[in-house]
Amino acid sequence: MNKIITCLDGSAFSNAVCSAGIWAANKLSKPLLLLHAIEKENVAAAEDLSGAIGLGARSSLLKEMAALDEQRSKVALEMGKEMLANAQTIAEQQGCAQIEQTQRHSDIVEAICDLESDARLIVIGRSGQGNKPDFNAIGSHIEQVIRQVHTPVLIANKDFSAPKSFMLAYDGRETADKAVKRIIEGGLLHGMTCHLVTVKNKQSGLMEKFKATEKMLRDSGFDVKASFLEDAIFAGLMDYKTNNEVDMLVMGAFSHSKLAQAFLGSNTLKMIENTHLPMLILR
Repeated sequence: MNKIITCLDGSAFSNAVCSAGIWAANKLSKPLLLLHAIEKENVAAAEDLSGAIGLGARSSLLKEMAALDEQRSKVALEMGKEMLANAQTIAEQQGCAQIEQTQRHSDIVEAICDLESDARLIVIGRSGQGNKPDFNAIGSHIEQVIRQVHTPVLIANKDFSAPKSFMLAYDGRETADKAVKRIIEGGLLHGMTCHLVTVKNKQSGLMEKFKATEKMLRDSGFDVKASFLEDAIFAGLMDYKTNNEVDMLVMGAFSHSKLAQAFLGSNTLKMIENTHLPMLILR
């Protein structure tokens, strides 16, 4: 698990993704892998229409559509190559020593899963190409990536600068304990102020776990500001984030199964949807 997989697609978030990937690669002294996935347009290709009523005899139209499909693919490929080349130039200027590029003709989630075995961190934009910069809903790929991979995922928003502090949302569950372990062992967040925030819930022994986690982080060299809140979970975390001007949010992955998710909702997804800060999801 060595590379910082940085997913570029030409969206409004690509510059932030590039900056976040470069920051992570330099902080961890790991190779930067610039990934561009060329996804099939959600339109009917010529071969899909060959059996349509009335089109069988109109071979000229089908040939024209095939030519347009081929041209579109060539343009997407060349634009992707130029984007990757520009990103590599920026990364070199900012001190990245090891940089790789790759293009995949596949869905971005499929491409990430194929490369995950050699990934240290996945950096991805909050929304993909085609969404407006002020689009509130997260891209459909985000939840799929978080659910399918076991590598930490850094979600970049429109702007990114090297963070000096982060808020760790700790709920006492196994996913949160694993996130703490990754923070201590990982190195990416070392040297940053940790805002350890727990909102009272029904988890057994939560206060004791909260205190133990605070001590563990302090013993590992983190400057910790610990807060135990009694509020609605989402509202409490959002208010703390705003009032304390943290630079990054850190959370464990989903606590519930996808079936339970449909009924209970997810504070993780709600935080992603409603924050403009970069967000690190740990498993």
